[in-house]
Amino acid sequence: MAGGIDTPLPQGAGYAVVLGLGFFFSFLMIGITYGLQRYKKEIMTSEEFNTGGRSIGTGLIASAVVSSWTWAATLLTSSTMAYNFGVSGSFFYAAGACVQIVLFSYLAIKAKQRAPECHTYLEIVKARYGTLTHCVFMFFAIATNVLVTAMLLTGTSAVISDLTGMHTVAVCFLMPISVVAYTIVGGLKSTILSDYSHNGALLIIILVFAFTTYAGSDKIGSPTRLWEMVNARSDLFPVEGNAGGNYFTMSSRGGGIFFVINIAGNFGTVFLDNGYWNKAIAASPAAAMPGYVLAGFHWFSIPFLCATTMGLACLALEDLNDPLTPQQVSAGLVLPTAATQLLGKGGAVASLLLVFMAATSALSSELISVSSIFTYDIFKGYLRPRASGKTLLVTSHMSVMAFAMIMSAFSTGLWYAEISMGYLYELMGILISAAVVPASCTLLWKDQNKVAATLSPPLGCALAITGWLVYSKVNFGEVTVDTTFEDMSMLTGNCVALLSPILFVPLFSFIFGFQNFDWRVLKSINRVDEDEEIIEKTEPNVHIDAETGMYPIKSQITNAAEEIALKTGDERLSAEESQLKRSSRIAGFACIVSASSFLILWPMPMYGSRYIFSSQFFTGWVTVGIIWVFSTIGLVLLLPIWEGRHTLYTTFRGIYWDLSGNSHKLKEWQESHPEELHVVQSQISAQVQRHNRVQVIDDLVESDSDRK
Repeated sequence: MAGGIDTPLPQGAGYAVVLGLGFFFSFLMIGITYGLQRYKKEIMTSEEFNTGGRSIGTGLIASAVVSSWTWAATLLTSSTMAYNFGVSGSFFYAAGACVQIVLFSYLAIKAKQRAPECHTYLEIVKARYGTLTHCVFMFFAIATNVLVTAMLLTGTSAVISDLTGMHTVAVCFLMPISVVAYTIVGGLKSTILSDYSHNGALLIIILVFAFTTYAGSDKIGSPTRLWEMVNARSDLFPVEGNAGGNYFTMSSRGGGIFFVINIAGNFGTVFLDNGYWNKAIAASPAAAMPGYVLAGFHWFSIPFLCATTMGLACLALEDLNDPLTPQQVSAGLVLPTAATQLLGKGGAVASLLLVFMAATSALSSELISVSSIFTYDIFKGYLRPRASGKTLLVTSHMSVMAFAMIMSAFSTGLWYAEISMGYLYELMGILISAAVVPASCTLLWKDQNKVAATLSPPLGCALAITGWLVYSKVNFGEVTVDTTFEDMSMLTGNCVALLSPILFVPLFSFIFGFQNFDWRVLKSINRVDEDEEIIEKTEPNVHIDAETGMYPIKSQITNAAEEIALKTGDERLSAEESQLKRSSRIAGFACIVSASSFLILWPMPMYGSRYIFSSQFFTGWVTVGIIWVFSTIGLVLLLPIWEGRHTLYTTFRGIYWDLSGNSHKLKEWQESHPEELHVVQSQISAQVQRHNRVQVIDDLVESDSDRK
């Protein structure tokens, strides 16, 4: 495959996966969405589409975060780093990208505490700083979504084209179609459920690769044999910058540089990607903190094991007379090459499925992310402030389709320009990470003022781009794709982008005056009134009043929710606030422990000691990775089933009633147990928060009157 024109799979296999498997998952997700709508009354309102009812449990949130963070780049770039630098490459990729998820858990808790009814983090920015700052952060948020989606499409299309000969442009335009279909029908909940199903296939394939490499392959067959084969290669071609020129050491200059680049870039892609805020908003108050903390900790195992296995296997099995070219390595072809060498056509099929499912699950998250920004921040924020929920739902659907088409065309342009996934991965921090610190301070520091929040991101970005290009010109004599892709050029730009706002934010806040923001203002952000949509879908015979343009009655569902909220509202609100305060403390502790462990305590002593792994140590290293993946399976596959056992029971019971001709029992049960219905639970939450918001606004008005 490397350097040749033959492909291990026929072109038809590419179309079968992109269209056939894609639409199979699409129809499956649409069927599940229909089932939840029928048996649990998950009515697809604009709120439901973008927030999933704000009641999703720990297991599904963790599963969704793990899947969304397992891009094509996760599997392909991490394997590339292991191919380039050895075991340090896989570790530095995994550690440099998992910490951000755990750290984000603290922001997620603060968002639910301080703005419980927001739809995007940009709404928080607007409520605190106004239009200009809102527009600045919208630019960085959408830029993040564009870069992430471009990486998904360019990386996936390169692998599918290499494995099957399917044209890259065809992949870029055809792959999003099935994802758009189930995203439009099911919204964020459909995205999260597809994340769950994709996780199962991803983890099984990774374990197949691992057990084949370390136990079943006649080409390798054991960790010791792999260690011997890769060491033989390093004897012939020592790794520049690695201790002893060896692949089995954490002491790697190139790996260390990538570690810093990875940390800087991934702060941007987590903290500024509205997709992760979507999931935090969708989580129940009890699920947000454990969902993100556990997801970050367990996600580590995926690139750690996959990259260690496939990156080193590629080194061991590669034909030195026909090696991968630098362009093929940058495009992410290390993993599929190793899979094909290990398992023949079966390995090619497995890597094709692996990359395709990783890309589609993350792509759905990006579509919802952009949809919620366009719907609530642009359309409702500036174009139609009083738009109905029905209009907002249509807007969400249209924005999903529009963004998919735009990104297909943009990714095609990147392919013709020969911009690879690897280049985009290291570039993203330079372009977006300057907004990380101001965005975080928006929720964490009451004294950051409007000037600091508005100017720090563009100034930091401008300095980062300048430093990146100037370093390339001064040290390499010209500014080209190759020179700007050099390690130190990328390192310079990424560090300036992430760190410069640490200076700008306090400086501008001091010069122009501390804001002393009242956090209660964020509780003025409110949900969209869903009555019209609910009545239309549950009581279709009720018509709009011609004079008022409103429905003359409230829906039975809204009435039931109001009645329950009146009885349990204060107790429920108090319990949620107590839970969030407790979660905030735990998340802060988890942030300190994870950051110190993954960034300092584990890697730094091994880096400084220049230790080279023995075969026994490498065997233990791999064993830890395999055990960790099994633990991840328990979290993202088994925990959601346990937490959702009651929903599964009621759903399958409803299906049985339908199939046995007893559909009336389903209707009777729904009427007698309204508290069990998803839409009622969602409306109860809305009623409680609405009552709380009115109290807070009254307090703010009274405080303002007292000051005057």
